[in-house]
Parts: sequence; C-alpha cells; structure tokens
Amino acid sequence: MAVTSEQALLSPQHAALREAQQQVNQVVLGKDQQVELAFATLLAGGHLLIEDLPGVGKTTLAHALALTLGLDYNRIQFTSDLLPADVLGVSIYHNAENRFDFHPGPVFSQVVLADELNRATPKTQSSLLEAMAEGQISIDGNTRALPQPFFVIATQNPLDLVGTYPLPDSQLDRFLLNISLGYPSREAERRLLQEDTRANLLIELKPVLNAQSLGELKAAVRKVHTSDALLDYIQDLVAATREHPKFVAGLSPRATLALIAVSRALAFLRGREYVIPEDIKTVFPPLARHRLQVRSTEGDRNSDRLIQVLLEEVAIP
Repeated sequence: MAVTSEQALLSPQHAALREAQQQVNQVVLGKDQQVELAFATLLAGGHLLIEDLPGVGKTTLAHALALTLGLDYNRIQFTSDLLPADVLGVSIYHNAENRFDFHPGPVFSQVVLADELNRATPKTQSSLLEAMAEGQISIDGNTRALPQPFFVIATQNPLDLVGTYPLPDSQLDRFLLNISLGYPSREAERRLLQEDTRANLLIELKPVLNAQSLGELKAAVRKVHTSDALLDYIQDLVAATREHPKFVAGLSPRATLALIAVSRALAFLRGREYVIPEDIKTVFPPLARHRLQVRSTEGDRNSDRLIQVLLEEVAIP
C-alpha cells in the first residue's frame, strides 16, 4: 500500500497505525469510528465487545484486524452445547506412556473471536474470565500462559433474540469497550454490491504490524500525558455515574483506570502525545454503556441517553 504525503509527516509509528486503519477501513466500509475504537481497545490492552444483529460485519472486522496486525487468529462459535473444554483445551491420557498430554483449545491464539458469546451457557461464558483478565488459564491444576498480545473480540446478539443468555456483570467488565456497527450507509452498501466479496478482499490483506511493533506501540501509549485537569474531569464523570439516581451502581475504580488507558490510546492514534477532553468524550459512551445498568423502575432503560446527559452536564476543564 502506498504511503501518502500526509503519512510522511507522521512518525513511523503513527504512519504504520494510519496505514493499518486504512487497510481495515477498505474492508469494513463506512465504519471509521468503530475501527478507530477497535484499535484503541487493542493499544490500551483491553478486549472488545460488539453487540449487533447478525450480518453487519462483526466477523469481518475481527478477521481484518487479525490479518492487518499480523497476529494468529481463531474463531470460536459459541452455542448452547459448547463446553469450557472446547474453549480452553483438554488433557488426554496416554495409557502406554502413563501420562497426560494437554491439547490447547482455540483460546490459545493472539486474536480470538468469541462469536455470539451470549448464546453459550453461563458456565462456558465464564471460561474466558481468567484468560481475559490475566492472560492465562488454569486447568488440571496447572497455569498456562496465553500468547501475547492476547485480544478478544466478542460478538453478542441483542438479548431479545431467542436462545441468548445475558452476560454477567463480571464478564461484561472484562470488555474495555462495547460498540455497535449498525447498518451500512447507502453509499457503503452500494460499494458492497459493486465490489468483490469481503472474503476475497480479506485474502488479499497483508500484515502492516506485528507482535513486536504492537508491544512498542503499547509502551508508547502508556507515556501519553494526561493533565491533572483532565484527571479531575475523569473523576467528575465517574462520580456522576455513582451519584445518579437512575443507575443501579456507578463505574468502578477498574473502569476509571480503563477510561484513562483507552483515552491515552485514542490520543496516540490521533497523533498526539497528550489527552484532550474530546478523547474522553469519544470513549466514555462505549466504555460505560455495558457497565451501567438502569434501575428497573425507570421507564426508559436506555443507558446511552443517560450517558449523553452526563457528558452534557459535567463541566469540561
């Protein structure tokens, strides 16, 4: 892919990130902001939850990211009869040698697509908890490290569809951001009709980054400056969720740390070494929507509208 004059003005790190985003955007049409948030999630060391209807490009986004980043990729199709061993792996006894051999499951990959995660039973859903939180799994009394980087992209169907199990709060909290792709615009859908299939376009994708360069990028993201005034703003937003009477509970300290991390990642993606209020306002809704539960006594249970009200009410420094 040719490097544009705009990319030439960027640092090599930012130019590579820009090229990677552009490549994914060529496959996932008209979803620039969602692609940007997916990259921010990865650079912040988190995991991504995509909640949307089937057929809008969730799997295509995950596969395009894996190929562009030069990482190993596995897709796990979650169903009601899937067992934890189908995800994590299993130890098989060899009678002749009197020993067990561990056969790793599909979770042993750098990018894991947990497709339709909420179609699996709670027991199978929870098999990902340790992997997502600590980058390891414990099985048969042994702890096994997962490949690094380790990035889970989970898709979830709307809960009003038949055969779905709501993810518990502990599972939801493991996802850094929750985004929705939505239907394509008319222009993007026309391109889908005119161009080659997404499957054929995916075959043509070339790695732009690799595991080593991603590690360097993550280290650079951690150095992005967040002023004391912006830390005050973040704390004010979080405090507003805890004091709001319509929420069952506010954001936790872990969510506060996540907000800082992903704001730094977004600032870095946009070519800055410092966070500005716009970064925080961009990532706050997808960070908060799956963590904030509206009280059952409220007529309007849509947390997105309440989150937007909070952003309008909390003063920007």
